[in-house]
Amino acid sequence: MTGAISLPVGFKAAGLHCGVKKDPALLDLSLFVSDQPCVSAGVFTQNRVCGAPVKVSRERVKRTTTRSVVLNSGNSNACTGERGIADAKWMTGEVAAKIGCAPEDVLVCSTGVIGRFLPKEALQKGIEKIVPQLAASDAAFELAARGMMTTDTHHKQSTRTGVIGGKTVRVSGCSKGAAMIAPNMATMLCVMLTDAGLEVTQADAMLREAVSKSFNCISVEGHTSTSDTVLLLANGASGVKISTPGEAAAFQKLLTEVAEDLATAIINDAEGATHIITIDVTGLRTRGEAFQIAKCVADSPLVKTAIHGADPNWGRIVSAAGYSGVDLQEENISLWLNGDLLYKSGTPQEFDAAAVSKKIRGSRQVHVELKLDLGTESVRYWTADMTAEYVRLNADYTT
Repeated sequence: MTGAISLPVGFKAAGLHCGVKKDPALLDLSLFVSDQPCVSAGVFTQNRVCGAPVKVSRERVKRTTTRSVVLNSGNSNACTGERGIADAKWMTGEVAAKIGCAPEDVLVCSTGVIGRFLPKEALQKGIEKIVPQLAASDAAFELAARGMMTTDTHHKQSTRTGVIGGKTVRVSGCSKGAAMIAPNMATMLCVMLTDAGLEVTQADAMLREAVSKSFNCISVEGHTSTSDTVLLLANGASGVKISTPGEAAAFQKLLTEVAEDLATAIINDAEGATHIITIDVTGLRTRGEAFQIAKCVADSPLVKTAIHGADPNWGRIVSAAGYSGVDLQEENISLWLNGDLLYKSGTPQEFDAAAVSKKIRGSRQVHVELKLDLGTESVRYWTADMTAEYVRLNADYTT
């Protein structure tokens, strides 16, 4: 994610403060618009309690005429009943009237505090101001990324370019999230844009593949948000139509890399985090089994607090694998922490606890490797440690 983070051909973006948030220095409205109709796909939270924008956008994806995504931060428009649905649709109608498309061709996302109605007057004024500010510049894209933020400490963007069919294709995206992060789709939002041409079924399948290896493999505290949304818009403006298996594989690689960039950026910005933990689980019969183990380790408060304290208490990691529900025995498990072997085939190993602790304390990055001998499937998963600062931030969130 170094260098310029540019929009794909045919897209414009903008971001500004309109008054959803009290602090005028904080942006709270973002807009993405394509010059031409897009194929769209989306993956949404599996929480049965979900935001009104999730319900509206879920009905509108898998279409070929999408033109725009409008997002606000500071208010999630969740648990707001029929008024919330009406307000989400109203937002899309306001944007549609100004860019010249049908309201159904605008997708909507909201993130922030649950259970409060949207401030429509502020949003109406904001939408009036933001449309004239739309631009294809890197600066405009960054403002849109900033407008999505809530407790994030920095904006999150990524871009990849590749040559497919002899022409340049770009995939770019931005995301927000720092807490209330758990897979199953998984509060986080992500918009990914591409100038490649996709069929609706392609876009849906490729987005789900990318999400399965990125946003569904991160966890801060195991809380699945009401608002989680990942959207993909493909406008075909590059002139490249993804049609052969080789082209599909090349495009899938670009899309997944952008998704992984944005997902790991969320973990790197996890509220109060002092360590970013990469968990590699290998040697299982199925990917699902590896995922179950990785998720249990990632979500364990005991594992997360041990890492925060630089305590090489490997029993917490091994026991989390044991209660994952996967059919295994102690003898199947070996564990490395930052490259140090602590437990092998069910037997504790001698190690220098002070040296292992110092290694944890001395780096923000922590690597947990759980190797089993039951098969060949694996998963990589990302999480963060849990700190007193995380507790403080979430104890004081609305007060």
